[in-house]
Amino acid sequence: MSYVGPDSQPPRPPRRFSGGPLTVTLAALVPTCLAGWLIYEATSGPGGNEPPRTLPSTSRSAQGSPSAAPSPPASEKDDDKGEGKASDKPSTTKPPKSSTRPAASGPLKGKVVVVDPGHNTGNGRHTAEINRLVNIGTNRKACDTTGTSTNNGYSEAQFTLDVSRRLRTLLEKQGATVKFTQDGDRPWGPCVDERARIGNNAHADAVVSVHADGSAAGNRGFHVILPASVKSGAADTTKIVVPSRALGERIAGKFVLATGSAPSNYVGDDTGLDVRKDLGGLNLSTVPKVFIECGNMRDAKDEALLTSDAWRQKAAQGISDGIVSFLRG
Repeated sequence: MSYVGPDSQPPRPPRRFSGGPLTVTLAALVPTCLAGWLIYEATSGPGGNEPPRTLPSTSRSAQGSPSAAPSPPASEKDDDKGEGKASDKPSTTKPPKSSTRPAASGPLKGKVVVVDPGHNTGNGRHTAEINRLVNIGTNRKACDTTGTSTNNGYSEAQFTLDVSRRLRTLLEKQGATVKFTQDGDRPWGPCVDERARIGNNAHADAVVSVHADGSAAGNRGFHVILPASVKSGAADTTKIVVPSRALGERIAGKFVLATGSAPSNYVGDDTGLDVRKDLGGLNLSTVPKVFIECGNMRDAKDEALLTSDAWRQKAAQGISDGIVSFLRG
């Protein structure tokens, strides 16, 4: 997060019977059965009006015609090249338009989790919209930012969407109903106040906002941001401070186990936890919510992790394990 997206054949023409002079003459001169045979021969052979007969599909297959659908073109296949190299865009696998998906059976059946992929890949093309000020309770801040990126151009918005989709898959396997604030399905945003409302309106049991930091090189590790006690204007976090801390502590502990990453060496006094009162997404939340900064995109060693497909899966696993632990008590 910086602090400064069948081919049915054509109908067969009806068989026509020629009414030419020769046919009439023959019909008059020979027995009816012979006339019928001659007419059939005249009208159904290679030069007649009946289209060539085709074999049933099973027969065609038996003769060697392909019966399976062709492989998709290379452009439709997964272009992820594996660990240590980030794809140049978020996962192309897109869910249904609805941002909420049916829950499966599992220990989290009946639980609602809102996942908030930080920023949006389209924010940079909508600077006027994201620079608009919104009320965060304590003051007014920009609707959103573009986020940060690695020195090699892998954006925070790409990272957060990829990890969030992985996280959704893991949570759904546990039976949770998962809702996104955005899924690459809108041109920019949403603003931080709307992100908070999405969690509130869903009556979420837990909300996690996924981010990556943009600090100085040498600053490494993850940290989880917890809401401070705020009561100002539209903001009142007094009821969520305690459960949000419990959620954050569970995520921090499980994140270490899953990823092997250490808590931040520059935020949180080595606890991996940081309390803040200047984030609208936390200030305006009425349900347990935390942010996680998974690492520092501007540090080369952290960049190697954040751009690794395998590590991003571990990050999603750590976050999921923390949420599951919190929701199951």
